[in-house]
Amino acid sequence: MYKVYKEVFPSVHRELKYWVDRAEAIPNEELRTQALASIEAKTFHCEGGAIYSVLAGHHAPDVVRFIVAYQTISDYLDNLCDRSTSMDPEDFRMLHESMLDALNPENELKDYYQFREDQEDGGYLGDLVKTCQNVLGKYPQYENVRYHTGKLCALYVDLQVHKHVMEEERIPRLMNWFENHQEEWPDLEWYEFSACTGSTLGIFCLVSYTLGDRIDGRLAQQIEKSYFPFMQGLHILLDYYIDQEEDEVEGDLNFCSYYNHDGQMKERFKYFVTQTNEEVSKLPDSNFHQMIRKGLVGMYLADRKVDRLKGAETFVKDLLKVSGRKATFFYYNTKMYHKIKPGRL
Repeated sequence: MYKVYKEVFPSVHRELKYWVDRAEAIPNEELRTQALASIEAKTFHCEGGAIYSVLAGHHAPDVVRFIVAYQTISDYLDNLCDRSTSMDPEDFRMLHESMLDALNPENELKDYYQFREDQEDGGYLGDLVKTCQNVLGKYPQYENVRYHTGKLCALYVDLQVHKHVMEEERIPRLMNWFENHQEEWPDLEWYEFSACTGSTLGIFCLVSYTLGDRIDGRLAQQIEKSYFPFMQGLHILLDYYIDQEEDEVEGDLNFCSYYNHDGQMKERFKYFVTQTNEEVSKLPDSNFHQMIRKGLVGMYLADRKVDRLKGAETFVKDLLKVSGRKATFFYYNTKMYHKIKPGRL
């Protein structure tokens, strides 16, 4: 944690400062507003993701550069789709082609805004994509993981398309989508599967091992299995848990609302914690991945938004208990960090 706070987070903030400056120069007002808002409100996504850079040794700066750029694309597009006047699935899929292109260094940039009115971003999205491509293109061993990063990204893109269409179409589309995967994941509900596809952690883990020159085909396959669905599902379910009040106000889809009651939700969260524990124990550096698991629980539950949720005190206590003492450490550590963290970038 000392290394993370003293080296990783400052590096993340330096990278984000560059992207804030780029975002401020976006000509189109709507695109500029959403780009800046996504960074301001979701800096912690980049901070958390960049912890994986410690797996890459002296190549950590490249990992941070990739993760900040890739997560910034994700958060920016999420804002564009959530707060957009567009309800066009073709538009959403075209925007998210940028995330697929970012993982394929040889791909040409596309007109990602071609199906929407707001278009002129001064090259902002394209530069984010090229930053990712330039990092990955330096490492020939990336070929060992390209299939797996592409698979996880394709699921992520499908989710973003289905969940942002017109409200009456969202649930039928998501349920139909899950039918294609239900045989492989019979213990999941459709909304849980959707949550599992909404995380970028598996991609970050794969890239970090790759840039640290510690990857082969067998490990790449194990990382995918260890992170999808349960680690990624735990990540996104926690994210939706803390956003319940906000999403209700904004009218946004929240997967936690589909549990029958809070008791059921708590039991399913515990299930995801135990399954994640089992899966990541199969990886090298298992203590690191267990730290991520415990850190996710502690850091998300320490968010200020949790204090406003009904029944949160019992929920937090029980989930910290099943997650282990280190999760409680992260919980209080994050509470303290929120009090002393630097101001706006």
